[in-house]
Amino acid sequence: MTQQVIATRSTKTIYRQGDQVVKLFDNNFSKSDILNEALNQARVEETDLKIPKLLEVTKIDGKWAIVLEYIEGKTLEQLMQENPDKIDEYLETFVDLQMEVHSKKAPLLNKLRDKMDRKIEETGLDATTRYELHARLDSMPKHNKVCHGDFNPSNIIVSPKGDMYIIDWSHATQGNASGDVARTYLLFYLTGQEELAEKYLNLFCKKSDTAKQYVQKWIPIVAASQMVKGKKEERAFLMRWVNVAEYQ
Repeated sequence: MTQQVIATRSTKTIYRQGDQVVKLFDNNFSKSDILNEALNQARVEETDLKIPKLLEVTKIDGKWAIVLEYIEGKTLEQLMQENPDKIDEYLETFVDLQMEVHSKKAPLLNKLRDKMDRKIEETGLDATTRYELHARLDSMPKHNKVCHGDFNPSNIIVSPKGDMYIIDWSHATQGNASGDVARTYLLFYLTGQEELAEKYLNLFCKKSDTAKQYVQKWIPIVAASQMVKGKKEERAFLMRWVNVAEYQ
């Protein structure tokens, strides 16, 4: 069966094989992270959100792989680029979909708060800044909503019929939805889409009746967690967002 490469990352290759998608991980990729991603996928599947079904966790040529059903369609990111006149319409749909995710519960997912606490410790920031970030995180209301963790238009596939499927649940947790929103806001900024980031945040806050300041309080926390990815080109930019005092 022919293989069609969909994406390549430094640690994995994603390819289509018939009506399946195979995520093939490098040998140095953590086995526990791979199994956790598969578990996330299975747990979110149980919420009835439209996502690709998990079919198999296996080994191919000695490397771990996750096999999912293939969803025909274009990403929302592609559609936004192809139809710039429809950006506002797409953004409405994007926000509605994220709110639908947050309406779900998956009690066995890892907790967002635990993940953020761990990431803060891994940032390499000084002890004073880490203390401020931990204190801020601890002060946030404790929720248990499903959070995608990387919710952006490239992770949404729109089928020919117009159905929307959310992919890539490797970062999924349960917790405070505003933390998830702050990450999406930051992801728009990191790709140079500042205007879209502001439009997105205003729209989400209006539709969900969430205070903008409440989401902004999460920005230093998610910026710190993003630093752990070790992308040198992002660090200076993220340091500005980590400045806790700016969002008091």
